[in-house]
Amino acid sequence: MSSKKKILFFTSRIPFPLEKGDKLRAYHQIKHLSKKYDIVLCSISNSPISNVAKTELSKYTTNIHIYQTTKLTTLINMVVAGFYSFPFQVGYFFNTGADYFFKKVIEKEKPDHLFVQLLRMAEYAMSVPNIPKSLDYMDTFSKGIERRMLKAKGIKKLIFKIEYNRLKKYEEKIFNYFNNCFIISQQDKDSFSFSKAKNINILPNGVDDEYFKPNENEIKNYDLLFTGNMSYPPNVNAVVYIAEQIIPLLIEQKANIKFLIAGASPSNIVKALKSDNIFVTGWLDDIRDAYNESKVFLAPLQIGTGLQNKLLEAMAMQMPCITSPLANNAIGATHQKNILIGNTPLEYAKLVMECLENKEKSSIIAKAGKQHVTQ
Repeated sequence: MSSKKKILFFTSRIPFPLEKGDKLRAYHQIKHLSKKYDIVLCSISNSPISNVAKTELSKYTTNIHIYQTTKLTTLINMVVAGFYSFPFQVGYFFNTGADYFFKKVIEKEKPDHLFVQLLRMAEYAMSVPNIPKSLDYMDTFSKGIERRMLKAKGIKKLIFKIEYNRLKKYEEKIFNYFNNCFIISQQDKDSFSFSKAKNINILPNGVDDEYFKPNENEIKNYDLLFTGNMSYPPNVNAVVYIAEQIIPLLIEQKANIKFLIAGASPSNIVKALKSDNIFVTGWLDDIRDAYNESKVFLAPLQIGTGLQNKLLEAMAMQMPCITSPLANNAIGATHQKNILIGNTPLEYAKLVMECLENKEKSSIIAKAGKQHVTQ
């Protein structure tokens, strides 16, 4: 029998494969916590856990409990959330069947601690008495919705406004139920509007710089690269911005410019961007291939929150990175030293051409970027 203390780790998705930021963060948290604690994974999923995921996660967990839901149940939950003034982010993942299931798991496992990733799963832990609890907000969801609300129109704008107001209240409410709370960056922490948020701990993402290291012998088939889950709205917004506003400016200077969009689940909007200059891969078994085959990483993110794993990975792969002030605020790199920052399509296009034409400057930025994320 293990002498380690036991943590029940709640996630809103099975944290494998690692095609989404929350999965990546949860996977590495579980992996590292398992060195000192017995980890029991509790997740919600609309499909059974795959054998590959079960095998991988079993390396770091003593048990895995999956509550399988359906699309119909999810739809009903969303309607119920509307009536009870829950954020839709919470309603999507909460239902009484799952609550009963996880309460039984808690009775059986008798954990020493409950660790909840994302406010989506907070309801399953908040009412459990006499067990210490930790919450990883990860991102400030309300701020992300606010940014999308400001760019939306019509009924979408109204829905985002309702969700924004509900999330702000809910983020403050749940803080009081947890012994420890975490957030991914100072920028996200500062965007909370309630006073007790000053007590939230910053827990940034890192990058495995032994895994993400460049293969200098790889042939560079693409000029520009963007990676990520390509159904995630901030990523979709970013590549549409590149395709519609930056690529035309670059074609004027380099007619055969090649832009690679690499990542899981490309939406129809992303697939429609394909052209003689734009390439869309979908899921890659090894994302390092995309980094190795590309010259410059371009991530002009306009909406969203958190700390971008894509930038950490690209910098670790010793690529010169061009991004927005919004994305860089969480990373804390310095313009013209270890990263390049643009604000307009014209600025982004100019920075791209500088990287492509000035190999010495590009190399200096890339090496300094790797040093920044390694430190």
